[in-house]
Amino acid sequence: MDEKIYNPAEVEQKWQKIWEETNAFKTNEDDSKPKFYALEQFPYPSGDGLHMGHVRVYTIGDVIARFKKMKGYQVLHPMGADAFGLPAENAAIQRGINPREWTLKNMERIRSEQKRLGVSYDWDRYVGTCLPDYYKFTQWLFLLFYERGLAYKKEAAVNWCSSCNTVLANEQVEDGKCWRCDNEVTKKELSQWFLKITDYAERLLQDLDQLDGWPDKVKMMQKNWIGKSEGAEVVFTVPELDNAKIPVFTTRPDTLFGVTYMVVAPEHPLVPNLIAGKENEEKIKQFIEDLKKESEIARTATDVEKVGYFTGSYAKHPLTGENIPIWVANYVLMDYGTGAVMGVPAHDERDFLFAKKYDLPVKIVIQPKSEEKPTLDEMTTAYTGDGMLVNSDIFNGLENREAIKKISEHLKENGKGKPTVSYRLRDWLISRQRYWGTPIPIVYCDDCGTVPVPLDQLPVVLPEDVVFDGKNNPLTTSESFVHTTCPSCGKPARRETDTMDTFIDSSWYYFRYISPHEDTKPFDSKEVNKWMPVDEYVGGIEHAVLHLLYSRFFTKVLYDAGLISHQEPFKSLLTQGMVIKDGSKMSKSKGNVVSPNEIIEKYGADTGRLFILFAAPPDRDLDWTDTGVEGSHRFLNRVWRMVQQHLDTITKTHELKVETEAEKELRRMIHVTIKRATEDIDERNNFNTAISAIMELVNKIYSYPADGNKALLKEAIEKVVILLAPMTPHITEELWQMMGHEDSIHNVSWPTYNEEYLVLDEVEIVIQVNGKIRGKIVIPTSLSKEEVEEKVLGLEKISEWTQGKQIRKVIVVPGKLVNIVVV
Repeated sequence: MDEKIYNPAEVEQKWQKIWEETNAFKTNEDDSKPKFYALEQFPYPSGDGLHMGHVRVYTIGDVIARFKKMKGYQVLHPMGADAFGLPAENAAIQRGINPREWTLKNMERIRSEQKRLGVSYDWDRYVGTCLPDYYKFTQWLFLLFYERGLAYKKEAAVNWCSSCNTVLANEQVEDGKCWRCDNEVTKKELSQWFLKITDYAERLLQDLDQLDGWPDKVKMMQKNWIGKSEGAEVVFTVPELDNAKIPVFTTRPDTLFGVTYMVVAPEHPLVPNLIAGKENEEKIKQFIEDLKKESEIARTATDVEKVGYFTGSYAKHPLTGENIPIWVANYVLMDYGTGAVMGVPAHDERDFLFAKKYDLPVKIVIQPKSEEKPTLDEMTTAYTGDGMLVNSDIFNGLENREAIKKISEHLKENGKGKPTVSYRLRDWLISRQRYWGTPIPIVYCDDCGTVPVPLDQLPVVLPEDVVFDGKNNPLTTSESFVHTTCPSCGKPARRETDTMDTFIDSSWYYFRYISPHEDTKPFDSKEVNKWMPVDEYVGGIEHAVLHLLYSRFFTKVLYDAGLISHQEPFKSLLTQGMVIKDGSKMSKSKGNVVSPNEIIEKYGADTGRLFILFAAPPDRDLDWTDTGVEGSHRFLNRVWRMVQQHLDTITKTHELKVETEAEKELRRMIHVTIKRATEDIDERNNFNTAISAIMELVNKIYSYPADGNKALLKEAIEKVVILLAPMTPHITEELWQMMGHEDSIHNVSWPTYNEEYLVLDEVEIVIQVNGKIRGKIVIPTSLSKEEVEEKVLGLEKISEWTQGKQIRKVIVVPGKLVNIVVV
């Protein structure tokens, strides 16, 4: 029989067409089977299309989904597009087109590229976040948050990116720069919409303990971002301002009697009153203006000089009644804590340096238990260790750890403060001053005030009559959009012209996949309760704080609203590493990008998939090498030839007999490979070692004797093709059909192994004398240690090395070696 040459393009186009025509990847809903929700993070439809990082994510997710289906699960494996966002708006400005046109074109392009990869998505469930039938329910959910008191608007000093011309959430500021364009971020006073994620801070923190399937690194990143601190709120008052209160949060109330000054943030609302008519008024005003140009990161960096000014006002110490000078300094931020800190220079290094710089008093209130008691004159640094309280009135003599609790309780009893918990987490700023996002469904009426748009009037659709000039929020230029009627009184009103942060869209898309055609509510709760939580979520660790934290918040709100029955969205999380080439992450700026289409055209999608899976474990960075791609291609050709060469054997029925050692070894290898591949994929996501095991089986098949049992050879080849199916779906589908099977290989049950066949009848072990190899022997695996020892010592060639010497001991490592120790 003439062998057919492997032509990836021909094979892949053939099967992609068949899969599409037969709707092969439609969700196999069968409640007699366990469910499995496999999900990869959906892409942003940029004009650049997919890159190899995308290919890695989708391939990993596809292997998991296909494997679970073959294991007997009903699998949900959907895809969509995270389609709102600033790049589309910039493209509209540059090209003179509407962002919708640019985005929809890119969505279709990416979808076609995903199909070329052979990914098994249920395309009937496709969602695009920029489509009205999706963002209608993004607005629906915003109104749910609003009704529950979790969405509110306030004046705030917000993060402003002058390049993107928009506001950023705290989580979108990285090292003082915009997460998207790397521009320096400044502060700007604006009226903005927020979601009260802080109401969920403790639950978001505590429930991390339930996420056993999440990497510890991701959980720690979220824990640090939430930033829980236990301590006390201490209330200082300002007598000259009618005893205006300045609350301070501290984790060290044991040092309260050591306060010699306090510092408020330049943005603190009391600052104008504190400095009014004082000596430094003009200097402080200029200081505040200058700080608006600096990022929070720059202001709080440890190596940045701490600069401050005395306001001229004093606060009253809550316990001693002393006058405490109030300063303004660059290192205190309004967004963290209460916007004010108490200065305890004797026991805080930052406070000590600030006090020394500005000649402020230092007061020791904790002494170490050792005999050495440093005096003020001897102090060259703050004492931050434990010890006994001194100069602390009724608390003198207490150990400071005990004093933390006692002083906190004393503050509460006297109405001067209370034990409390503080979080680094701030409310989520969701307003964006741009067009291409979900319109916020709020109307402003002179008579009725802030009015939510009724549910039956959703969606609030983005208008077409807008101006994209890069100067202003385009929505403000649409007269038809801005001017509307109040839903409450019917009088003229104005629409909110801010749109929502695109992270809102991605905080609930995995719910929409479950019932994407529901037109009266965001999702069908019964169906969601069946499929959620997501069983395996694949995506980048760069979203550990942003997307993953927001999604957890959304899920908890929906749970509290009685819409779902679970409190966490993702049961297990697989964060894949980056794709590296020439020592750097692939990027256009570095000129080291490899296009997926380039690989598909030259080698085929299956080769690209196999290399991506084989080159590294999924959680590690992957070094891209052309030789590695070529090696993967050679292996697939080898599998193809193996099937071609044995087609006559495969397509006939033979009697199974396992008699010779070669036959026993091939049978053992079949079952060892099934076991390794199953465990590597199912338990460890180590696709690279699973492929390695399959490669070893292929080698064994090639070395199998021509006169060996044909039924066993047929079984071995079939198992290779089945085991490769989740990873290389096109070639295996073709080979399976070639082998005479009518049904799709992806509907075949995943093979099982027999423990009985994993055991070797015989094994070759190494013989050492005093640690040096002196021979080898093949022995039955059933022998006891004593029998192994006796057999080895009886060998003539070993007796040459032990003759005339005393055998001290014989070390037997079962199945591996025997070491004879002689003197």
